[in-house]
Amino acid sequence: MIITRYLVKQVVTTSSVVVALLTLVMLGGRLIKYFGVAAQGRMDAGILFSIIGYRLPEFLTLILPLGFFVGLMLVFGRLYVDHEMAVLNGSGVSRGQLGRKLLPLAAIIMALHTALMLWIAPWGNRSFDHLTTTQAVRSGFDLVRPKEFISSGVYTIYAGGLTEDRQSLKDIFFYQKADKAGQPDVIILAKEARRVAAENDQASIVDLYQGRRYSFVPGQPKYLQAEFESYRLRLEPEENDEIISQRIESMTMAQLWQRRGQSDVIMSELGWRIFAPFVILLALLLAVPLSEVSPRQGRYYRLFPAIMIFASLIVALMAVKTRMTKGELGIWAYPAILMIYTIVGLFFAKKYKLTPKIKKRLRGAT
Repeated sequence: MIITRYLVKQVVTTSSVVVALLTLVMLGGRLIKYFGVAAQGRMDAGILFSIIGYRLPEFLTLILPLGFFVGLMLVFGRLYVDHEMAVLNGSGVSRGQLGRKLLPLAAIIMALHTALMLWIAPWGNRSFDHLTTTQAVRSGFDLVRPKEFISSGVYTIYAGGLTEDRQSLKDIFFYQKADKAGQPDVIILAKEARRVAAENDQASIVDLYQGRRYSFVPGQPKYLQAEFESYRLRLEPEENDEIISQRIESMTMAQLWQRRGQSDVIMSELGWRIFAPFVILLALLLAVPLSEVSPRQGRYYRLFPAIMIFASLIVALMAVKTRMTKGELGIWAYPAILMIYTIVGLFFAKKYKLTPKIKKRLRGAT
């Protein structure tokens, strides 16, 4: 029990420090990017830390397994360098027994990682999307972001930027495709657009100022042109309009499960959320044998190669996710990758057990 408490304390402390450092590095890069966007006037600086907070769970889904693995490597490496492992082995406690003593901790971290993957990270993505969308449309069309073409149903909209008071959009391009063949399409160019209160919760009403309206039928040389000082535009949503533009990463597990089989992208995301938490158990399986070093080598001797091996596992799972979105692989590829690395971990564990016996026999033969 004393050994278990000692190991758990060391692993939790070291892993927490590593996770905190990796999180600061990753969030620092993101924060610099968002500061640049805010400096251009495209985002309110007051929501920057809210955005970082909502994105944090998604970052932790990748940082937590790596931090746990590095923490294990550092703790076990120190046990070898400080001769604590030799004392434990002399007391009848093998390296494998030490690994098994950490299984409850690995199970707890795996449960935390599962919660991040299944619920917390999707909630953070939904909140992030809602916040950025609200920030973008608080002074203009629905879904419009400055200097981006936005397509929603039959509408395509572009805004060049925000006015100085940040209450209106300027340099508007609006295109509406006709519902039926033979009917005219509409293009509107305006200097400014300001949203007004809608008559109901569904329609979006916008006042356009100082612009031109073009009406034409594709394929015909004729068109109608009209200039205006003020033009009120009413945008009706499509029937049965859902948040189709919602990112797959923002969907709940219930939404993904209901739509399973409809799309390779959905199946890829579903498999990623279900099988990714098992990486925590593989981190323990790989770290225990890979951390073995001699006191002269130092505990950092095997750290970089071990990180490369573990990182290749994460990269392989992400590659499977990408290939699945293209329909090149099935969901079976996730457990296949996990099984391959499980075999690799067992091979390393067996190899280090057999190496002293092989050396002893070779010396006896010579």
